[in-house]
Amino acid sequence: MLLFGASRIRCSAFVVPSVTSRVARINTFVTSSSSSSLSLRGFFQTEEDKKKTAKACFAGNNRAFFHKGRYNQALRSVSDTAVSTSESIKGIEWLKAAVVDVLNETFDPADVARGAVVSKLEKKNNKKKKKKKKKNADAEEEKPKEDDEPAAAVVDVQALADAAAAAATPFTWRDAMVTQATRLDFGDYQVNAAMGLAKNLGMAPRDCASKIVEGLKPLIGTVMEEPEIAGPGFINLRFKEEYLSNAIKNMAMDADNRLAIPKAATKQKIVVDFSSPNIAKEMHVGHLRSTIIGDTLSNILEFAGHDVVRLNHVGDWGTQFGMLVEHLREEYPQALSKETSQDVDLGDLVMLYKAAKKRFDADEDFKTRAREGVVKLQAGDPESLAAWESLCAASRLEYQKIYDSLDIKGLTERGESFYNPFLNGVIDDLEEQGLAVESDGATVVFLDGYNNRDGSPLPMLVRKSDGGFNYATTDLAAIKQRVLLSSGENADRVLYVTDAGQSMHFEMVFKAAELAGFVPEGVSLEHVPFGLVQGEDGKKFATRSGDTVKLKDLLDEAVRIAGEDVTSRMEDSDQELSDEVKHVIQTVGIGAVKYADLSMNRESNYKFSYSRMLSLNGNTAPYMLYAYARLCGIVRKATGQVEGEALVWPEAASEIIISHDSELQLIRNLMRLPDILTEVETDLYPNRLCDYLFETSQKFNQFYENCSVNNAETPELKASRLSLCTVTASAIRLLMNLVGIQTVERL
Repeated sequence: MLLFGASRIRCSAFVVPSVTSRVARINTFVTSSSSSSLSLRGFFQTEEDKKKTAKACFAGNNRAFFHKGRYNQALRSVSDTAVSTSESIKGIEWLKAAVVDVLNETFDPADVARGAVVSKLEKKNNKKKKKKKKKNADAEEEKPKEDDEPAAAVVDVQALADAAAAAATPFTWRDAMVTQATRLDFGDYQVNAAMGLAKNLGMAPRDCASKIVEGLKPLIGTVMEEPEIAGPGFINLRFKEEYLSNAIKNMAMDADNRLAIPKAATKQKIVVDFSSPNIAKEMHVGHLRSTIIGDTLSNILEFAGHDVVRLNHVGDWGTQFGMLVEHLREEYPQALSKETSQDVDLGDLVMLYKAAKKRFDADEDFKTRAREGVVKLQAGDPESLAAWESLCAASRLEYQKIYDSLDIKGLTERGESFYNPFLNGVIDDLEEQGLAVESDGATVVFLDGYNNRDGSPLPMLVRKSDGGFNYATTDLAAIKQRVLLSSGENADRVLYVTDAGQSMHFEMVFKAAELAGFVPEGVSLEHVPFGLVQGEDGKKFATRSGDTVKLKDLLDEAVRIAGEDVTSRMEDSDQELSDEVKHVIQTVGIGAVKYADLSMNRESNYKFSYSRMLSLNGNTAPYMLYAYARLCGIVRKATGQVEGEALVWPEAASEIIISHDSELQLIRNLMRLPDILTEVETDLYPNRLCDYLFETSQKFNQFYENCSVNNAETPELKASRLSLCTVTASAIRLLMNLVGIQTVERL
């Protein structure tokens, strides 16, 4: 049920139904009706029509295709909350489950659904009556009574309300309306369900809130203080200090593992499609965001307990390969033999591509041979395939250098060529479904709601007039492979991490796949769009000559600047750098590039600045690496460990003592860690991890300013504060690792 207001989760369509989301459909129907009368005469004609209408209005479609990167958690039931044991720390998912239990025990979803319909329609009826009365008064004449049709309206409202009640389903986590508290003095969480429930049940909001509170007390009493009802019916909840102490102790005992963070109860198979460079072309700054964001999301999903498949959808097929193969035929003939192709050094692939393109543009005979070469390659000509494989192998070696620098692991290459055998089958499926039609010799799919600027239908091209296929066809074949075919991944969720410019493409592909029956019930296809990388002037990020910045050059420059900064702070800047210092320089330089990207809202464009990303001030990788190294130094000093040796973290204290407000606020912040991870798992915005990291470091600074660790008043208090340092450091280390940055103990 969605009681009121818009869902936080933005989606394009296909939302899993619940009582009030179904009611919302009725609300939309009523609100958008162009009828001048409230009467719904003709909406229901017979009892069978009522059943059909109820089914149409309320029967759900569990498919969810999110084109702005939001995951449809409406599929999750109360039993799907995170796996939690007595040692796991409790978070917002645990609380949502408790609230849902109370709602289902205390209130009848059918009554809520019925009340929502009646309330909405009666409100509209009253508005229409007032408007008609005013119009009559202005005209000083009485309109015929039959125009109002009150009796028919009452009958139709009741029928619609009955249909809503009959289709009602139990409350879900969305109805719980649990959020983080908007202010610290309100507590840790707020439950905002009472107002919407009360309206639909004809209750006073505070009375409704009281019923929820009474049901919650026995479920959360060992964890939360007495719930507080504020304002019109908000329920504020605050962790007990005793529970906070025990939770931090459990986190300290699990500091080398998961920090007592529970895994998701329902393990999913998730495909993350990211990076996707093109064969025979160098990776450039445009590939940076897809690679970094995709890797981070994969890390987070794996940490949550899901089975993640990282796919690299490389551009290894297309008309350009006919041109490249023909160029190799003349310049590197040994590349056309399978026996000798592996021994060929193709040199600079970018220069090779430019040379082939220059010949293609200037030499008509070469252009003809290149086009014929495409046909040969697609037909499986052995020489053409050998040359193509040489190009792929050489490109793969170059890409791997970038992936090694960025510490990208587990990325499985599956290029466009993989789907070639399935493309004709995709066209056949679309034609059998009546979706694909011929247009000007090509095969296209027209989808409702997609038009050109002149208002004409916008076609999605799936087969060109010359018989060739394009990106949409390949992406449809990939969807079948990933979610439908028994020989494929059988994924529950598929993420496509590409630039925002491809949003409409994926909207149309996802819609066509759903209509063609390629997407099973419950599967989520999600585009995860990101903005552009710009120069500091806000324009395209390019070299001085205007060329696209090569990714390798960008990373090398970041490491170079980081090296200059590190060596400038050394006592003898001319001394040979140790392996440890080289590792620090590499970590800071690459980490700065990654963190600068991830700390921005991925949908925004951002200005690339070496000086900002390598700064020790603000929300940057160097600042967070320094914060972690400082924590290591504090613990090392307090435990008497020798500088230069690997740090041994102390055992968890037997008791966590909260003696100062700054301790309490740091602990409350650490307790939000599972919620932040769940939020990113759901909404796919890594910048929230970076924001939380920076906030955690700030909270720790406030704690350290007010609470001495080494000179604590008692041994017990010192042990407690050391455990708090351990948990904070472990939280920073965990999140930095999830965003793909290794921490260092000394900086």
